[in-house]
Amino acid sequence: MTVISDPYPLSGLGLDDYRIAGVAEVCTPALAIYREIVDSNIAVTLRLLGGDANRWRPHVKTTKLAFIMRRLVEAGIANFKCSTSLELMTVCEAGARDVLLAYPVVGANARRVRELSEQFGSVHISALVESEQQIKTWDGSRVGLFIDVNPGMDRTGVEQDDIQKIVGLARAIEAAGLAFRGVHYYDGHLSNLALPERERVAHRGYDQLIEIVAALESASVPVQEVITAGTPAFPCTLSYSRFGDARFVHRASPGTVVYGDCSSLAQLPAEYGYRPAAIVVSTVVSQPTSRRVTCDAGHKTVSADAGAPTCAVIGWPDLLPLKPSEEHLPIEVAPGDATPAIGETLYLVPRHICPTVNNFDHALIVAAGAIIGVERVTARGREVCTL
Repeated sequence: MTVISDPYPLSGLGLDDYRIAGVAEVCTPALAIYREIVDSNIAVTLRLLGGDANRWRPHVKTTKLAFIMRRLVEAGIANFKCSTSLELMTVCEAGARDVLLAYPVVGANARRVRELSEQFGSVHISALVESEQQIKTWDGSRVGLFIDVNPGMDRTGVEQDDIQKIVGLARAIEAAGLAFRGVHYYDGHLSNLALPERERVAHRGYDQLIEIVAALESASVPVQEVITAGTPAFPCTLSYSRFGDARFVHRASPGTVVYGDCSSLAQLPAEYGYRPAAIVVSTVVSQPTSRRVTCDAGHKTVSADAGAPTCAVIGWPDLLPLKPSEEHLPIEVAPGDATPAIGETLYLVPRHICPTVNNFDHALIVAAGAIIGVERVTARGREVCTL
């Protein structure tokens, strides 16, 4: 396996582009979202999709804020993905017209989705299924169904080689009087491959996906939509020519690109022009040794799920964040390099922005170098739903 060689490609970022006026008055750690950069990242994605907003179904597990979801809607995006009922409710309230809950919900969670589908009657709400038992969950509802296909990630879905099972599920959906919306194919397991190899592997999977669609159509089951590609596979789905002339609607679903992080910057071609739009503002609180400082951005602030280093420091390319504890992030200073002083502000780009945003209750909204507002991280956490 060929892995990405530089997981922290921040050399082109200037600290002046991220400094916040009056930052000394901000309690840290704080989440800062840069409105102009968000808008730029949205525009980059639309450009890559040929200016067709209908081809993008962004996953809002990253954006989390109703404020940012509304900016996506204002940019012409109508179709979304989400993972929780709280995200579903938030994006419906923000103006979405079509939302896929891209998570296999059962029991009380499925009941809540049915409630939301009735509450937001003008929104086309869909769910994933991979078994006939799951189809029965949606009997009598207005929830549409996508079949979740396992592309080799082995997390959820029907194995992509089991075409007959996929056809059988589609027929069972129609027989139940439910809407068969199409096929969902999330190939997130390719994230560590260098782009040429990632593209080869992804395209082999897309060839199988086209075979699945052909089998469904041969069984007289029309396929409305095929969804592929989060952020790591986004370049691969853009370069797959057979999606362009297909009879179905093809949508890509990158969500991390709206904010960006160290991982996505490494995974995507630099010429795309994405930039980090969500930053953790932190303060140096200690210098325990001559070559180490500590800031207030432990793993309760910057997610550590992707491992250490958990982030990179804008404007300080040689600082090396070490393994964090709950509230402390030790940072190693290279010999001979300048050392940030106690009380100095550091602007951190997380390695994984999605769970990092979920660590915060509120975000500072920054424009033209100044804080212009504070917005709630609306879809943080979970709903509490009981009978």
